[in-house]
Amino acid sequence: MKVSRFKQYLLSGVSYAIPFVASGGILIAVSIAFAPMTASGPDFSRAPFLKLINDIGSAAFAFLIPVLSGYIAFGIADRPGLVAGFVGGYIASQVGAGFLGGIVSGLLAGFLVFWIKKIKPPSYLRPIMPILVIPVLSSLVVGFVMFKIIGAPIRDIMTAIQHWLEMMNTGNQVVLGIVLGSMIAFDMGGPVNKVAFFFGAAMIQKGNFAVMGACAAAICVPPLGLGLATLLDRKLWTDQEKEAGLAALAMGAIGITEGAIPFAAADPLRVIPVIMLGSSVGSVIAMLGQVGDHAPHGGPIVLPVVDNRLVYVIAILAGTFTVALLMNAIKKRMARKEQAKEAP
Repeated sequence: MKVSRFKQYLLSGVSYAIPFVASGGILIAVSIAFAPMTASGPDFSRAPFLKLINDIGSAAFAFLIPVLSGYIAFGIADRPGLVAGFVGGYIASQVGAGFLGGIVSGLLAGFLVFWIKKIKPPSYLRPIMPILVIPVLSSLVVGFVMFKIIGAPIRDIMTAIQHWLEMMNTGNQVVLGIVLGSMIAFDMGGPVNKVAFFFGAAMIQKGNFAVMGACAAAICVPPLGLGLATLLDRKLWTDQEKEAGLAALAMGAIGITEGAIPFAAADPLRVIPVIMLGSSVGSVIAMLGQVGDHAPHGGPIVLPVVDNRLVYVIAILAGTFTVALLMNAIKKRMARKEQAKEAP
């Protein structure tokens, strides 16, 4: 299969998922930005209307992975692939497989349905194949794979990683910063991200605020960096990507890493390493600068409860510009290659 065809399938899912990211993310961003901030994060108990906005945003955001998966499957197998794609995406969310699990389930559902459609059924079955037989069979297979094959190993891996982080906390702070930053950016709110985040939150309870400080700086770098990239050199990005960039900036400002998902889902092999590098830069600077975050959250929104605030801002800016400049450099190189191919 050609790489361009594979990318087209991913972009099919991304194009439908972006409105859910933008709507849900911005509503959540607004609610957190105006809610009273305490040492344990936003306090919605004193702001019921903001809590309502947050709940609506969370509801929209909850559709992200199912929609991404469903429309990746749609891009491969057309309408018959939608049911298995949505089911697989929903299960990916439930088992903690994150957006990467959504991509896997979408591809699995799409190619499975594409293969089933090639089977020549008896004439009496043909009318019900796309509305009954294909959805039932494909959902069963995809659901079984996501629940029984992918879910359990991911849970075991996440537990092992958490134990490993606990051991690393007594070692080299630079290495720990690199690991935390890479994990935070890797799946942007998925299971790997959550292991690093909850490890930082657990350290707060033990009086160690530096781990959460490193995580807090890393959390906002992917969306801020990619959003900034779309502003620095707009001709490199499509109109759809520019819109996603604005939403990413809003989400990055209040520490929602998922704002980077549309970019990563469209081009994971390039985007994910770049944002991992950028988040690692921010995390290491925060760790070396003894930044402490007293709230289990990240991004500029937690600045009032951060120790060594100037270093925290520097860490975020360094990581953000690392992502933006490197991503645009890669995009320019890709554009030059495309022009060279088209030249006679």
